[in-house]
Amino acid sequence: MSGDNVPQGDPGAEPEPKDAGAPRPDAPLPGAVRPEPEPEQTGRQRLAAGLWPPRFSRAQLIVALLLFVLGLGLAIQVRSNSDSSAPLRGARQEDLVRILDELDGRTKRLEDEKQKLDDQRKELQSSSNQAEEARKQTLERERQLGILAGTVAAQGPGITLRITDAKGQVRSDQLLDTLQELRAAGAEAIQINGVRVVAGSYFSDEGGGVAIDGKKITQAYEFRVIGKPQDLEPALNIPGGVVQTMEKEQATVAVTRSAKIVVDALRAAKQPDYARSSSP
Repeated sequence: MSGDNVPQGDPGAEPEPKDAGAPRPDAPLPGAVRPEPEPEQTGRQRLAAGLWPPRFSRAQLIVALLLFVLGLGLAIQVRSNSDSSAPLRGARQEDLVRILDELDGRTKRLEDEKQKLDDQRKELQSSSNQAEEARKQTLERERQLGILAGTVAAQGPGITLRITDAKGQVRSDQLLDTLQELRAAGAEAIQINGVRVVAGSYFSDEGGGVAIDGKKITQAYEFRVIGKPQDLEPALNIPGGVVQTMEKEQATVAVTRSAKIVVDALRAAKQPDYARSSSP
């Protein structure tokens, strides 16, 4: 029969798959470059990636702004404190020692005054004749008040301060600053060019010169000051004090210590118009 002539395949061979000639889905295309696998990140790299770029919440931004304002305020305060101490920072050692000595002197005067008042109180309490002791203290107090009020002449140790202003640059406010510095150093009685200076005295510029309580004085300006010379003179020579200020105005300043200064310019005692003693 014709069927006997049909060739038969090898009975031991495996049959070919139907899609043997089709490319596999996961097979790389011809000529394609296989991508390199991404390297695994280290712990430090992951930490850096988490911190940058930074992510801030609104509350964190507000806190940061408040901290910045607080730090700026503290810096300004420290700067202002540093500026206020600049004059003393550049002072010489002997000037600083003189300033400390002056402060010690003021403290000592206050302590002495307190001790005197305590002694007076004890004398009044322990005196057998309290009335007589009170009368003596009253007279002494009256004399002291007369010196302060300028109605009584005074003498004692002190200094003479002479200011020569050839160019007329010294003004009334500078003389007032000089007076205040002397009072702070313990001056007890002051006379300027024949005018007794008291608690109510005032200075003014008048006609190219200076007037005290309305009385014009001419230069050279001479201060007669009763007090402790060891306290008065250093107070005028501190850095930035009276002497340096006057010298900047091209004025000449001379300070002379003396064992006896006489302040004899007097002021008339004023009778009060309305005030009366409340003592019986």
